[in-house]
Amino acid sequence: MSSVNEMIMEFACKFSGEINAKAILIYGEVAHDIPWGKSDKPHCEVILITRGDDELPKDIKHSGKVIKIPDVNFTRMSQIKIAIIKGISAGYFEKGDKVVCLTGIPRFGYVDSISVVDVGKEFEILTSDDVSDIFEGVYPEVFETVLNIALELAAQGREGRSVGTIFILGDDETVLQLSRQMIINPFMGYEEEKRNILDHNLRDTIKEFSALDGAFIIKENGVLMTAGRHLSAAFEGKDFPKGLGSRHIAAAGITSVTNAIAIVISESTGTVRIFKNGKIVVDIDKAVS
Repeated sequence: MSSVNEMIMEFACKFSGEINAKAILIYGEVAHDIPWGKSDKPHCEVILITRGDDELPKDIKHSGKVIKIPDVNFTRMSQIKIAIIKGISAGYFEKGDKVVCLTGIPRFGYVDSISVVDVGKEFEILTSDDVSDIFEGVYPEVFETVLNIALELAAQGREGRSVGTIFILGDDETVLQLSRQMIINPFMGYEEEKRNILDHNLRDTIKEFSALDGAFIIKENGVLMTAGRHLSAAFEGKDFPKGLGSRHIAAAGITSVTNAIAIVISESTGTVRIFKNGKIVVDIDKAVS
């Protein structure tokens, strides 16, 4: 008798062909007994989602694309958002693509739900009209690293306390002209290779500085320019969501007049929001404890 996963995967493969989906996204934690043979090949690409830095389980022999998301406590829909936004950054998805998402509860070990995301169109997953331009000027690995750090801070806080901060990526020269230093620059005097956010050894330092007021400014290649920066650009948008505070207004303002991307952590809710061109591209909600 076929397993639940086999039956769901068979349906997903057929369904993906009927809707002309770009890819099937599936969590590695619930994909153990899914057939990967050529005879079962779907009409589109199958992309595995893995949590944390762990390698794929030995019983999953998948040679296709893999999207890694942080091993943090976010809602299931937020985890899909994280995977898709990373897929867009990596060039896997574009506006108009349909993605079939298979998710489940890891301790049960099987897929229990199927959802379809129309990239750039369906519900709030992406509200920007310029999906292909969102990550222009920022290295994909830099964006992914900063997003991972932001998600970890949002979910775990720092030393038991909630954290709120802003990461500004790209167009650093313009951003620096439109901002001012609130404290002595903690990264001043260090060689660029010693202050690149891609260096895993810097994570604790960055998380420690996240308690400072102000924003981190990061070059497109990952070099940390400064922390504790006050963003001076005013925001004049009329449709800004109500209830968002000064960090979000500052992120909207600086991204409306530069080509930078802003990643904002809400101290009160733990929600992570990404801004581009003065608009919220995606918001990622933390799971309720």
